Order: sequence, then structure tokens, then C-alpha cells
Amino acid sequence: MISQTQSVETTQDRGFFGQPRVLANLFGVEMWERFSFYGMQGIVLLYLYYSVSQGGLGMDEGTASAVIGAYGGLVYLSTIPGAWLADRVLGSERTLFYSACLIMLGHIALSVLPGYAGVVAGLLMVGIGSGGLKANATALVGTLYAEGDERRDAGFSLFYLGINLGALFGPLLTGLLQQEVGFHVGFAAAALGMFLGLVQYTIGRKQLPEAAHEVHNPLPASERPKVIGIAVAAVAAVLALVLGGFVTPENLATWVIWATVVGAVMLFLRIITSKKVDAVERGRVWAFVPMFLASTAFWSLYQQQFTVVTIYSDTRLDRDLFGWEMPVSWIQSVNPVFIILLAGVFAAMWTKMGPRQPSTPMKFALGTAIMGVAFLLFIPMAGGGANSAPLLGLVGILLVFTIAELLLSPVGLSLATKLAPEAFRTQMVSLFFLSVALGSVLAGYLGKFYSADHEAAYFGVLGLMSVVVGLVLAAFTKPIRRLMAGVH
Repeated sequence: MISQTQSVETTQDRGFFGQPRVLANLFGVEMWERFSFYGMQGIVLLYLYYSVSQGGLGMDEGTASAVIGAYGGLVYLSTIPGAWLADRVLGSERTLFYSACLIMLGHIALSVLPGYAGVVAGLLMVGIGSGGLKANATALVGTLYAEGDERRDAGFSLFYLGINLGALFGPLLTGLLQQEVGFHVGFAAAALGMFLGLVQYTIGRKQLPEAAHEVHNPLPASERPKVIGIAVAAVAAVLALVLGGFVTPENLATWVIWATVVGAVMLFLRIITSKKVDAVERGRVWAFVPMFLASTAFWSLYQQQFTVVTIYSDTRLDRDLFGWEMPVSWIQSVNPVFIILLAGVFAAMWTKMGPRQPSTPMKFALGTAIMGVAFLLFIPMAGGGANSAPLLGLVGILLVFTIAELLLSPVGLSLATKLAPEAFRTQMVSLFFLSVALGSVLAGYLGKFYSADHEAAYFGVLGLMSVVVGLVLAAFTKPIRRLMAGVH
């Protein structure tokens, strides 16, 4: 918990664009982590389904899409153990550092190990490490603000800008290297980005407030053998399922969907039933449930940038730029450009509006509905042949993606820190990321049903479903706000 002295200090500290100076260090490490993450993700789907003669592994497109969706789910599913380690063993600051080291090792594995060995080792390490880093970076940003500090949403929007600076430049560099040199050189560039992030973070980590180093709910020594036993049993069970042929690339997404659902339900119940959570905190956790569902719907569409939209860009999009064919992965840098242009606008808008800004449930409702509209905008371009979809058309759709994202994603990160019970601060953040996990794996699973012959139906059905979810959430805004008990 932030002390009174720290509250005064952080309120008075406005050295980083009106925010606490230490936000710059978290901004930087997240920027480099996203550089490596999106740089790798921009080319790894292509690596899976491109033919061997093109430097890839020759996997079926639908299976490759499901694998990447499952990997995306693993990233956010890993926020549960990452948050648990922070709250009960290491604290957020040390968990973030060790997670970043694991991410770097994963990118190195992808760059040096050939074939499926590199894919399995690399994606596992990057996925688990990213889960640990994401939840704790977000929780650390939350420690910089006192309760009621109206700069919080603006600070998270600025933090989000750092995420998207990395997401912009990562695919540009790795995509160009992949096209001109090869996949493994692109993966090596991602590893270098994470190394630079680690160096920068190490230099400034001591400036973080005391709350960043605290273990909020320490694990008693008597419980450690039990926890270690559970962890070993879980790893053994996963290995048995894989080696026994029960988990395959074709059904991996289904396994991850169920694991995410079970994980989310168990974590909700763990928080709600805890004796360390009082009545007001418990009501706030219940208020998070409809936001969790809306967030899942949003991310199941948004994360198709890395599955269906990537395949669409490779097979349907006209990528000719004055006689030169643009790398497929460059499309993934369009959204970050818009984020960079608009994040400051949204941050300034929320700051200027102050208490008059829309409530968080209404922001979620708008974001989910607008994401559905973005999918509906694919319909006018449906039905063409190869390389027939105009580049500017997809750029316009990704602008709508961005507007929806800015209404929901940074606000969701902020909301998780505001609604979190004191004993479960980081684990509450992981609940938000579990909605992203479920949405991500659904994005890969749904990608199996996409085909150029049925584009209008595919984008139309999913778009309308998301609009309906947004409208339903908007209708229930008032009772949700009552449960939030003063949190806006």
C-alpha cells in the first residue's frame, strides 16, 4: 500500500509529461519488451505456414493460426503464476526482472534452434516470461498513484504509448530482415530488443517506490513444499498429455481455451471467497465480471490482427508500393502508428474531462461495439481475388481498431488496479489479462473458420455479435457502477 509520504511525493512529481518521473523507466522497459514481442509475432505465423523452400515449416494455415492463438492465450494465461509469484514470493519488481530475462532467452532459442525445437522452446519461454512481465509492469504503474489521483487513466494511456512505440518498430525491423535475409535473423533482432530493455530497466529499477518491492501476501514457509509439489505435478501432467498424443497442434487451442476458463473461474473464486477481502472490495470484484466478458469479446476480434488479418494481408491485400512489395508483417505496425498519434489525444481528453468523462463500463461498452463495427467494415472488400483488397481500405479499418482499443485496453489496465483488493493487487491485474488470454486463443480458434470464399459471413457474424455485447453492457452500466462503490 502506498504510504502517505509516497502519496504526497507522487502527487507532486510531474516530471514525465505531468506524470511521476519513474514512469519513464516502466515506459521504456515495456517499449523494448513489446518491440521484441511484436517483432517476433509479426513473422512467426508466416514461419509456421510458409513452405520449406520459403524458409518456413510448411504447416497448414488453419492449424498455424490456431497455434498462434494458443500461444497468445499462453502469454496472458501466464499472468496468473506471474502475479502469484509477485504477490506471494518475489514482489512485482523482481518478478518483472526475471521474466524479462526468460523472454530474452526465448527469442534467442527461436533464432538459433532449427525447426519445431526452436518454436516449442522459444514460444514457451517468451509466452511464460511475457505473462510474468505484463501483469507486473501494469501493477508497478499502479503503485505510482495515490487513491483518487485523476492522473491515473492518463498515466496508463502514456504507458500504453510506450507499448505501441515498441509494437511499431518491432515488426518493421523483423519483417524487413525476414524478407531480405531470413526468419532466424528476424528472431535475433527481437532478442536484441529485449536485451536493450533489460539494460535500461536495470539502470533505473532502484527508483521505484517501496510498494514495488513489497510482497503483499507472503507465502508461509510451511506451505512452500505443497506449492512446489503442485507445480511439479502440473508440469508432469502437461508433459504426459503432450507425449501421450492427447495435445496436438490441431487441438492445442481447445485445451488452452478450457485452461483459461478454469483459471479465470478459480481466480475469481479465490479472490471473492478470501477472508482478506472485505465487503466493499468483494462488490468491486463482482463488478469486474461483466467487464471481463466484454473484454473477452473485444480481444477475440482485436487479436485476429495476428491470425486472420495476417493471412488476409498475405493472400488478399495489394501490398505493392511503387513496384516494391511491402513485407506482410508491416501491416502490424499500422495500428501502433495510430496509437502513437491518438494515445496522447485520449490521455489529454480524459484529463481535461476529469470527473465528467464517461464511466469505465461505458468506455468498455463503446470499445466492444466499435470493434464490431471494424469487422463489419471488411464486408465491402469481401469476395475479391488474390491481392485485390486495397491497402488504404485495411488501413482505415485498423484506424477503427485503434479507436476501440483506446476506449478499452488502457482503461481496463487502470480499472484492474482500481478495483483490486489490497491482498490481491497483482492477481486482479492478471484477471484482466485472462480476458485477453481467452480472447487471444479464441482469435486463433476462430481463424480456422476463415476463408476467402466466406469473408462476408465470417466478418459479418462476428462483427454483429460484438456490437450486441457492447449494447448489452451499456444497458447495465448503472448497476455495475453501484457495485464499483465510488470507483469511476
